[in-house]
Amino acid sequence: MTTTQSDQIRAFVFESLTAMNLSVDDIDDDTALGPAGADLDSLALAELAVRVEDRYGLKFTDDESELLAGFTVREFCDFVAPRVQPARA
Repeated sequence: MTTTQSDQIRAFVFESLTAMNLSVDDIDDDTALGPAGADLDSLALAELAVRVEDRYGLKFTDDESELLAGFTVREFCDFVAPRVQPARA
């Protein structure tokens, strides 16, 4: 089984949430990041976004950042994957 870019991003998201002292026990690919699921507040979402930006060399616009709370883990990973710099793939 090959590891896709989305899989790598997913692993990084879970590592980041753990490093941020957030429980990932009840979070899976279909869990929303915001209040309807993982319940990340705006500060936690911003920190996750910055970690992903730093790790993958991309930048979220303000409009995109506002959408993050509505994404599931899978949607977030699929959103980030095509934007990752080719050199890092």
